[in-house]
Amino acid sequence: MIDKLELLLALAKERHFGRAAEACGVTQPTMSTSLKQLEEILGVMLVQRGSRFQGFTPEGERTLDWARRIVGDARAMRQEINSLKDKLSGEIRIAAIPTVLGMVAQLTTPYRARYPDVRFRIQSCTSADVLGLLENLEVDAGLTYIENEPIGKVRTIPLYNENYRLLTAPDAMFGDRKQVTWKEVGQVPLCLLTPDMQNRRIIDRALASVGAEATPTLTSNSLLVLYTHVKTGRWASVMPAKLAETLGLADSVRSIPIVDPVVDYSIGMVVPQRDPMTPLIAALVQVAREVAPTLA
Repeated sequence: MIDKLELLLALAKERHFGRAAEACGVTQPTMSTSLKQLEEILGVMLVQRGSRFQGFTPEGERTLDWARRIVGDARAMRQEINSLKDKLSGEIRIAAIPTVLGMVAQLTTPYRARYPDVRFRIQSCTSADVLGLLENLEVDAGLTYIENEPIGKVRTIPLYNENYRLLTAPDAMFGDRKQVTWKEVGQVPLCLLTPDMQNRRIIDRALASVGAEATPTLTSNSLLVLYTHVKTGRWASVMPAKLAETLGLADSVRSIPIVDPVVDYSIGMVVPQRDPMTPLIAALVQVAREVAPTLA
């Protein structure tokens, strides 16, 4: 049953029979047979079939919810049993929004100091994708905003508050100031993240609250792209203060606090709302709680 539910989750991820079968290391006929057997066991049709994948039936969507719980618990059980006979090992998959990538090492480094046999896989994505990957069991934990937009049924561990700086050249507009207002930021040609990123939506809302509007001359989903442009001394951007500190500022860049209003949002770790947690994730949560005071 668990193997069949794993196949159902793979189909939900890939939305394609062939790719789902390949991801699970089985042939497409084997996958189709397993899904039909699952439908027979449950007595309902789960998948809308045609020449290609067309989606799940309402019963299929509900079965997916149960599959995530059952498969998640099965994985947790295996991991806990393994940890009893061996020392903690395995891989932790973390999805993180771009603005927090600079501080991930502050979690992973102390973790590996305690558990050197644990590996990490970090991927950057939007806040919506963080939650989607977590729900579909494709990652074990996420680093994202935890109060700004709905995050669903997850366990949250607050880490720090994100606030914002204008990064610009000393000889550029407002480059000689000790602080700037959001109204003034609206007058600066900026390079910013793309609108699908929550950080960009935060910036847009802050500007709109004072009657201003972002006028980006360049957009990217990569903060590295934005920062390398700022370092030329010919571009400006709005970035979180902690990220600016992590990147390190060149002589050609100033980091100026943005006020009126002061805007901050809570960043935290999110993990599945499941008890008991897997040993790997329980240890990660413990490290996060210990590290949080140093990030404030």
